[in-house]
Amino acid sequence: MRLLLVDDQHLIRLGMRLVLESNDEFEVVGEAGDGREAVAAAARLRPDVILMDVRMPGMDGIEATRAIVAGDPASRVIILTTFDLDEYAFAGLNAGASGFLLKDAQPVELAAAIRAVASGDAAVSPRVTRKLLELFGPQLPGGAAAAASPEGRAAASGDPADDSSARLATLTEREREVLVAMAEGLTNSEIAARLYLSESTVKTHVGRVLMKLELRDRVQAVIFAYSAGLA
Repeated sequence: MRLLLVDDQHLIRLGMRLVLESNDEFEVVGEAGDGREAVAAAARLRPDVILMDVRMPGMDGIEATRAIVAGDPASRVIILTTFDLDEYAFAGLNAGASGFLLKDAQPVELAAAIRAVASGDAAVSPRVTRKLLELFGPQLPGGAAAAASPEGRAAASGDPADDSSARLATLTEREREVLVAMAEGLTNSEIAARLYLSESTVKTHVGRVLMKLELRDRVQAVIFAYSAGLA
């Protein structure tokens, strides 16, 4: 897999390159020190996956991600951040990134995230799923605090304005299992291993879950599952 590294700190790029190129699966085909360089490099090199820092001088990682995805919707970008509560990084997901990972992730986690997004999956670190809910929760019925507590979940499910229970009822038992696994941060391959399914079958289930629950992407599925009390 051909990778593009984007970070304004040369030592971080060097460290990532050394880690990634120790794995025969990966080849670092380019580096960029800011967003504008990243957009140009992505257009020129067409990497399979772009590892994108958030906070950089000039054009930051959010704008760069938005520009890259606008130019090529098939682009796969993983947002990297130092802190698990980073509004800029979450904004990157809305800008079209396929994944979110902390910079202190272990090499095996980084490799798994790259494989996941390269195969068309999404990668969101399980460590930040609750932070996702805290950030986006106010947009949900009852708000983040209500959604995060058992009492709030019960109240929300009884609210006529909240159709989450009705939407959940449209899922089959297997689709519900897949949704719970998605909320835990599992990739399609990990879900397949847990549920003894083929990866293509899991992808079909994921697509149906998103369609039935009227959700845009996997990140929204995580938030929905937490707010509905499934995780």
